[in-house]
Amino acid sequence: MKKRKTSKKEIKAIIFDIGGVLRLGGYSKKIYGKHRTLGVHNYVSRKLGISIDQYFDSIDTAYSKSIEGKISEKKVSQTLAKNLKTSEKKLKKLFTQAYKKNFKFNKQLFKQALKFKEQGYKIAILSDQWPLSKPAHIGQRLKNNFNPIVVSCDVGVRKPNLKIYRIILKKLKLPANQTIFIDNQEWNLKPAKKLGMNTILFQNNKQLFKQLSKQGIK
Repeated sequence: MKKRKTSKKEIKAIIFDIGGVLRLGGYSKKIYGKHRTLGVHNYVSRKLGISIDQYFDSIDTAYSKSIEGKISEKKVSQTLAKNLKTSEKKLKKLFTQAYKKNFKFNKQLFKQALKFKEQGYKIAILSDQWPLSKPAHIGQRLKNNFNPIVVSCDVGVRKPNLKIYRIILKKLKLPANQTIFIDNQEWNLKPAKKLGMNTILFQNNKQLFKQLSKQGIK
């Protein structure tokens, strides 16, 4: 397939968030000063037969640390299992079920991303995940087609810290103005803009494709 001709300022890489973009669903709310995906956490707390407040008290510190890779997958599983009075095996199964139940794969966007790749664009992922969400959200389809994939629990820093945006730019080997970052949260786009990346706030596929088209990406 014939590749596009590019200029120094043209977009050469499209970077996607996962939750709320490549995987749709869940709903978040600010609790204890932090944004939580309530659908997932409500599901797990109900299955364990505890209140949502008791649940968040039990996972709070380990959950926050694990998103930034400050504690290992084994450590977070052990800590949560102990606090929630269940087994590690049952806990992992519950979270896998919860994420799969509350999020669905955005097939239309995935198919379009592959078309962009065929046209010569690099397609990448920048996402905040913790060890109990990563297996459900980042399956083989994404691993096989997106490169690089930068995940907070792997690199030790999360959005909106500027460091994680610099990490993906370094891996892409591109200047910020030749990339476009798509996320469903405004606060995650502000640091990207500060670095000079182009950004789109994701609302739905139709709106995204329209805005990409304005950038010459079809």
